[in-house]
Amino acid sequence: MIAQSFVDDWVPAFWLALLLKTVLVVGFFLVVPLMVGYMEHKVLAHMQARLGPMEAGVFHGWAQLVADGVKFIQKEDVVPTAADRTVFSLAPGVALIPYIATLVVLPFGATVFAIDLDVGIFFVMAMASVGVIGVLMAGWSSANKFSLIGALRAAAQLIAYELPLVLAAAAVVMLAGTMSLVGIVEAQRDLWYVVPLLPMFVVFLIASVAELTRPPFDMPVADSEIIFGAYTEYTGLKFAFFLLAEYGGIVVMSGVMATLFLGGYLPLPGMSAIPAPLFMMGKIFALSFFIVWLRATYPRLREDQLQRFAWVGLVPFTLLFILLLSVAKVMF
Repeated sequence: MIAQSFVDDWVPAFWLALLLKTVLVVGFFLVVPLMVGYMEHKVLAHMQARLGPMEAGVFHGWAQLVADGVKFIQKEDVVPTAADRTVFSLAPGVALIPYIATLVVLPFGATVFAIDLDVGIFFVMAMASVGVIGVLMAGWSSANKFSLIGALRAAAQLIAYELPLVLAAAAVVMLAGTMSLVGIVEAQRDLWYVVPLLPMFVVFLIASVAELTRPPFDMPVADSEIIFGAYTEYTGLKFAFFLLAEYGGIVVMSGVMATLFLGGYLPLPGMSAIPAPLFMMGKIFALSFFIVWLRATYPRLREDQLQRFAWVGLVPFTLLFILLLSVAKVMF
């Protein structure tokens, strides 16, 4: 009787909470990346002394990306004759889902999160390495040499920059003494980790941009070399999913950086009356703006420059920093 009463009382509440969290996470993922995409349109436009989108939505073209989404839905879904149709169709979802999964563990307040995992940062790093599988699937299944080259470039880029990304996160874990994202944020109440770990913040930022294949690390989609890389053969809604994964990745990786180094949802001094989620959103948009700014500022690297920068520069530097941090942690 006690067990049955427990099930009757707990199960409906559990499923209701699960449904509500799922709706909020998916809604956040569908809305905020569009805002970042609109910001990219307008920021790039102003940096290049032009207006950007102005018609859709009337007021400064705020609905441009919504209109683009409607356009993609109406477009014909073309699959190349020689393509592997199953893998070709699954690839956009495989590229998209890891970023949605990462949002589940991202805290927007001391109690505002879908789930707080004890190994939250481990889960985030694991999800960050899954997205490239979707790119590899897209490139291989398209039966297009340019797509395959773009996919192989993306895989090589992930392997090169995953190690400094993980090492930079490991430095945060060493300092915080926990792998829980909420625990990491709470450990920064006295001092944000961007201060003692500024070099690791820079490394994490660079590696994140490379993981997202954003300029100046956009060799896998270099239109002047390989048309559009792994996405060359995609049209309609499938192509829209890849674009959503790109902007969603910017939001998610900005959120992870804010959590690890910028105090996450913690307020600025003297501004504790403002809700914590607003601080988290402000930090996400600030980092997203910086990633957009890079696109308008720096030219694309060559593939050999990208690999040399990772293996000769970032990896030895992060290993040396981890060694010094370990010594300091033990001594002090």
